[in-house]
Amino acid sequence: MKNKIINQIESSMAACLNNEQLEKLKSVLDSSLIDVNVVEIANIDSSEDNMKYLQLFIASKQIEGCSPKTLKYYEMILATFLKNINIVVKRITTEDLRKYLNEYQKRNNCSKVSIDNVRRVFSSFFNWLEDENYIIKSPVRRIHKIKTIKVVKETYSSETMQLLCDNCTNIRDLSIIDFLSSTGIRVGELVRLNKEDIDFTNKECVVFGKGSKERRVYFDSSTKIHLQQYLDERSDDCEALFVSLLKPHNRLEIAGVEIMLRKLGRRLGIKKVHPHKFRRTMATNAIDKGMPVEQVQKLLGHTKIDTTMQYAMVDQNNVKNSYRKFIGK
Repeated sequence: MKNKIINQIESSMAACLNNEQLEKLKSVLDSSLIDVNVVEIANIDSSEDNMKYLQLFIASKQIEGCSPKTLKYYEMILATFLKNINIVVKRITTEDLRKYLNEYQKRNNCSKVSIDNVRRVFSSFFNWLEDENYIIKSPVRRIHKIKTIKVVKETYSSETMQLLCDNCTNIRDLSIIDFLSSTGIRVGELVRLNKEDIDFTNKECVVFGKGSKERRVYFDSSTKIHLQQYLDERSDDCEALFVSLLKPHNRLEIAGVEIMLRKLGRRLGIKKVHPHKFRRTMATNAIDKGMPVEQVQKLLGHTKIDTTMQYAMVDQNNVKNSYRKFIGK
C-alpha cells in the first residue's frame, strides 16, 4: 500500500518534474516513510462513486453517437471491471490494470484481440476521466496496444460470386447478394432499409451506419434490375426493402440474412458464406482496381482510414504482375 501511494504521488508530479527531480522525490518519500505503516481503509462509497463515473461516461458516449450495441459492450466491460477491482477510479494504477487484464485473459481464456478490445475500452474510459478532470493522468497510457497476429481474411472470387448468384432459388435472395456485393453495406444497414430509401434513377440510396451516421452508397445496373423485379413481385404492404418469404412478410432481420447465406453456402459446398465477406470483397476489388482508398473509406462509412485498410486485401496475383512489370522477370 505504501508503494502504491508513492507511485501515485510520482505519477501526479510527473508532468511538473524532470527525471532527476522525480528520482529525488522518490528517494525522499522512501526515506520519510520508511518507519511508517500504511493501512488501507476500505472506501465504503467506492462502488457508488465508480458507478456514478461509469454512468456519466456512458451518457457522454451516447451523446457522441455511439450505437446501443457499443454502449452495452462498454457498460458490461467496465461494470465487471469496477466491481471486481473495488478501488475508487481516482486511485486505480497502471499496475492494477495490468494485473486485471492478465487475470481476465487467464480466467476467460480469450484471444489477444479480445483482451486488446478490453484495453481499448479502459483507454476510452480513463482518457474521458482525464479530459473531464476527474483524474490527473490516465493509468492506461503506459499500457500499449497488444500485438496480435494479423490474419489475411478471404474474399469471394468472381467465380464464387457467380456461383452464389446462379444458385439462388428466388429473386429476393439474388437481390440481397447483389445489393451487399455492389454497395458494400453492413448487414445491419441492409435490414434497416425501406423501399422509399432507394433511388433507382441514380442507382443510389442513403444508409445510416454506426452511431446513426448517414452516408450515400451506390449500386450497379444488375442490382437495379433484380431489385426492381423483386419489388414488383411483392404483394405485401411492409415498408421494408427486404421481407421474409413467408406470411405475414415482416421485415427481414440480420439472422434471416445470415441463415439464408449459410444454407446457400452449404448446398454449394462453399465454406463460411457470411454477409460481411461481401463488404470486404467490395473494398478489396475497389482498391485493387485503382479506386482511392479515401473514397472507399467514405463508401464503407469508416471514421479511420486504418479500418478501411484492414478490410482491403491486396490481390497477390496483382502484386506478382506488378513485380514483373516494375522490378523484372
